[in-house]
Amino acid sequence: MKWEKLKPPEPDDPMCCCECDIYQYGCCCDCEDLDEAFNRWLKDRPPKSGCQSAVFGAMIDNLEISMIPALVLLPLLLRVAALHCLLGIIILTALPCLVLWYYYATHRKKRRTLFFLTLSLYSLFYMYYLFITEILPRGDVSQLQVCTVTTGMILTIIFLIHTKRGPGFVTTSPHEAHSPSQEANKDSTHLNAPIQSAASSSGTAAKLQTTKEALTAKWSRCPVCKITRPPRAGHCRTCGCCVQRLDHHCIWINSCVGQANHRSFLLTLSVFVLTSLYGISLVLSSLCPRQYLMTALLYCPAVYSQSSTALCFTCAWYSCIVTAGLLYLLVVQVLNISFNVTERESQLALRNKTGQSRLWGLVIDTGEYSRGFCQNWVEFLTMADASASPRSSLTDLV
Repeated sequence: MKWEKLKPPEPDDPMCCCECDIYQYGCCCDCEDLDEAFNRWLKDRPPKSGCQSAVFGAMIDNLEISMIPALVLLPLLLRVAALHCLLGIIILTALPCLVLWYYYATHRKKRRTLFFLTLSLYSLFYMYYLFITEILPRGDVSQLQVCTVTTGMILTIIFLIHTKRGPGFVTTSPHEAHSPSQEANKDSTHLNAPIQSAASSSGTAAKLQTTKEALTAKWSRCPVCKITRPPRAGHCRTCGCCVQRLDHHCIWINSCVGQANHRSFLLTLSVFVLTSLYGISLVLSSLCPRQYLMTALLYCPAVYSQSSTALCFTCAWYSCIVTAGLLYLLVVQVLNISFNVTERESQLALRNKTGQSRLWGLVIDTGEYSRGFCQNWVEFLTMADASASPRSSLTDLV
């Protein structure tokens, strides 16, 4: 049974040496799980000091941060950061570091967590609450601007709910799965008549055989789910199932991004970034009316004279940090769509050294599915939604 678990996966989704149980010191590969293998290698060594106990190790292995303390600490830390500019610099620098640390801690365990989704939603509502209670009474914001921010926030929530309905899981059971040869035979049957009418030479049989082999190579069998999956589908280790046209597993929505929700995910990012940038500009214009928007973030006279204005200014900086990260993700998504490549395919191309880095490393061009800029976007905007599975019902909204 142990060797069955170590059965080699498909070539398009290779298993790293550090994931194999019998290769315990597999830290010589250049895969993305290098840190995980190195941590396992270090844990097997006896500690130099006796300060690390078994209880402490169990706490690290079962790390899980409760959402309630995080929700309480966020406004508390922001209020502490609003006391002085130096405190603001320290806290706003430490917050992203703590979030990244917890991300790598959960990513190493390959498990789902509601922490990031709850943090993002709470941050969104808390920033909107401060905008209504602190900025709106100052009288510098018109009703139309308030309606614009409110509409952007509502659209963000709607698109997020639509994204959470499911990425399009591959639900074909092992008994009902069509083998690649069967799919190739079906497709070749439709192609047989045009090929025979177009060319009646002796090379027709060879061309037909080549077409069958090409169609067969597009389908693959998942070594974990034991099902036959369509082209560009991949297995998510966090969700534990195969997703059609898998892009990546997004921790901020606690779900995969696949064929069924990729467009709504892009809309969620776009609306949130635009709404956030517009809201930040309104806050800075109200707090620093005599300053330009770019210089107001760096220098805003007398902003720390009142606690309310200092809190709003600190939250504007916090929103800028979050928006900058999501803006980078949005740019990467747009570039990947323009080159018709998913994030999963980019990582596999980097691992196998089969792709070319473009635009200063922002996108990896595999050249396998790209048909040009316009055709790539047409294919993305018109691709059919994957069949929904029972797992992608309303119960999966969290």
